[in-house]
Amino acid sequence: MELLLDSLFNGVAIGSVLLIAALGLAIVFGLMGVINLAHGELMMLGAYTTYVTQLIFKLPTLKPFYNWYVIISIFLAFIVSGVVGIILEKTIIRKLYGSPLETLLATWGVSLILQQFVRSIPLSYGTGLIVSLLIGLLLPLFFSKKIKESIKFKYYKLASWSFAVLVGILSAELISSLISKLGRASARNVDVTAPAWMRGQIEILGNTFPKTRLMIIIITLISVIAIICFLNQSAWGIRIRAVTQNRQMSDCLGISTEKVDVITFGIGSGLAGVAGVAVSLLGSVGPNVGGNYIVGCFMVVVLGGVGNLLGTIFASFGIGIMTDLIGAGRILNIWPNMPLPLSNIINFFATTSMARVMIFALIVVFLQFKPSGLFPQKGRMVES
Repeated sequence: MELLLDSLFNGVAIGSVLLIAALGLAIVFGLMGVINLAHGELMMLGAYTTYVTQLIFKLPTLKPFYNWYVIISIFLAFIVSGVVGIILEKTIIRKLYGSPLETLLATWGVSLILQQFVRSIPLSYGTGLIVSLLIGLLLPLFFSKKIKESIKFKYYKLASWSFAVLVGILSAELISSLISKLGRASARNVDVTAPAWMRGQIEILGNTFPKTRLMIIIITLISVIAIICFLNQSAWGIRIRAVTQNRQMSDCLGISTEKVDVITFGIGSGLAGVAGVAVSLLGSVGPNVGGNYIVGCFMVVVLGGVGNLLGTIFASFGIGIMTDLIGAGRILNIWPNMPLPLSNIINFFATTSMARVMIFALIVVFLQFKPSGLFPQKGRMVES
């Protein structure tokens, strides 16, 4: 029984990371039909944001609050990845709606650019650039209506960008000095250290579980609840659901589908950033960290049913549990009297990489019988 609980816990922890990342992908794919291959790199940006936040909280003035940097990094990662996603939607994806092949190739190109950007540009310079973009894009949103309608608005906007560039340069210098103090010449592959309250294990019902993985599960639950509440309770959430069901009718009723697309892509990208926070707590952060999850995320979306949140949840946890049962060989311990031919097959796939191959093969077989996934769309959602 204890072995089964451990396997379920590890599977849920693996599925939680997939769920946060796939949740954003499901929303974007379900609404816009966009296959965003740069989604994994948005996870990478969230992971690096966590690392930068950790560095900042090592400053003498913030060191008393160091143990809470993970909480702050969740919000910062959501904002950073969300803004980058919005920029991606406004500059590239918006011009390619209705062209799935071109969108696929464009987002793949963006993913390669972001990976090479991380490899070639020092972390301090990259941080300064992202800080400048965030401040320059977000600051005008807080201007009063009077300023926005003023003929001098362009000068206010120029001043905000000048301030953004200045803060970006200062941020780059700050991060550079922190990295040099830590003795890191390169920040391509970095490690995020969990705060004291997340280290070790906790005992629940006589079983011990790692605190880090429990935190990841909690982050996932909060993210899922927040998204469900947003889609069902907020005005923009209802508009997103309306556009998902029937874009043409929503446009006729006065809903700005362009704004809905921007908000949806921003939220989906922000969730990828939150997934990056979870990934950073599991191991080293590098340029390829997002690529390790992107295929799994797409399989979750397809298996669950495109755009279906409930299906995404079931598919994520199902893949996570199967990965642990097969990859760690736990199924052999749970079922010791397994027939020899089946036991030999499980032994052959008893590694993490081979377990993924087997799971993906099973998913492909499943989709031959249910090509629309576990929870297929119905009614007008299929027609649109």
